[in-house]
Amino acid sequence: MDYAPFAKPLYVMLKPVGAHCNLACKYCYYLEKSKLYDDVPRHIISDEMLERFIKEYIGAQTMPEVLFTWHGGETLMRPLSFYKKAMQLQRQYAEGRRIDNCIQTNGTLLTDEWCEFFKENGWLVGVSIDGPQEFHDEYRRTRQGQPSFHKVMQGIRLLNKHGVEWNALAVVNDFNADYPLDFYHFFKEINCRYIQFTPIVERILPHKDGRTLANLMDEEAPMADFSVTPAQWGNFLCTIFDEWVRNDVAEYYIQIFDSTLANWVGAQPGVCTYGASCGHAAVMEFNGDVYSCDHFVFPEYRLGNIREQSLVSMLYGEKQTAFGNIKQDLLPTQCKECKWRFACNGECPKNRFAKTSTGERGLNYLCEGYRRFFSHVAPYMDFMAERLKEKQAPALIMDYLKDHKL
Repeated sequence: MDYAPFAKPLYVMLKPVGAHCNLACKYCYYLEKSKLYDDVPRHIISDEMLERFIKEYIGAQTMPEVLFTWHGGETLMRPLSFYKKAMQLQRQYAEGRRIDNCIQTNGTLLTDEWCEFFKENGWLVGVSIDGPQEFHDEYRRTRQGQPSFHKVMQGIRLLNKHGVEWNALAVVNDFNADYPLDFYHFFKEINCRYIQFTPIVERILPHKDGRTLANLMDEEAPMADFSVTPAQWGNFLCTIFDEWVRNDVAEYYIQIFDSTLANWVGAQPGVCTYGASCGHAAVMEFNGDVYSCDHFVFPEYRLGNIREQSLVSMLYGEKQTAFGNIKQDLLPTQCKECKWRFACNGECPKNRFAKTSTGERGLNYLCEGYRRFFSHVAPYMDFMAERLKEKQAPALIMDYLKDHKL
């Protein structure tokens, strides 16, 4: 079979402990994935599977740099010795390539020892934190129902103490979305320079196999109460953008603002959510099962198992190609004719379950919010795009806005 060799990078996130976690966040879409493997007593990747993945993943790359992304569940539920072994295997199979690692954690299990390891080996750490204490503890609690904010902040202080590079993954939900400036100011107060805002959009629909979250093919499933509304999302983004564009360009990096500017100048947005296509960011569970995307860890999106099929055959195969084409192939007419299509591209397929004004399926649930955001930021993006074309810094917009309006 011709896999159109390597028309796009091969990228697979690895879940070394599956969906297991020491927290039980109300909105987490990972936790229930453990039900897919109820017949397996221990949801941890074996040494044999780890070596198989590392060897094959490095061998499948066509670029001189290879990025490993460790995800969960809670990744730090594996001991430090596990990641030291992983790095040993990376060096063994690197064959001259540069190896980078990033890891996502809820931050509650961080210690001096962990932070020393991350600093010494140049790991990028992503920390899940939903703003100040009142916002964070609303949904991010332990299995015993206890708040987690103070433990997360203790972990962040340790990262800063050891000079570890880290960024924040902040979930925007029905509660904290109503306080965008309080939310943003918190991250500035803790000197978090890189922030990814993720709108939580989930629907609840019980399945026979024990699942409760709906997937793209489930129709008429009701929204989960913690989901952000389209109006909230639009207001949240516009409010924070107004402060950022006047004070913080090139000082604080907000992923969606950076991605929007990239699309404005015709560059790659750096995140599949706003790209023209998807399907190049798969996920592998602890047992070697590979799924099309970490948002689509459902039986119907399983590509195969690394014991039986190669990563190349799965990621460049017909099933994954068809999955990647969904983003464009299933755009409703309203999206195809939208002036902001270039900036949005329909956003993530997992959120495209709403109907257009004419009743056509496939509209993004958050469309109203995105349309407001793109309309609001258009003159500012035009200005910054022009600066880039002139090989000038987009941050010049801050000086311009002191005396002018756009």
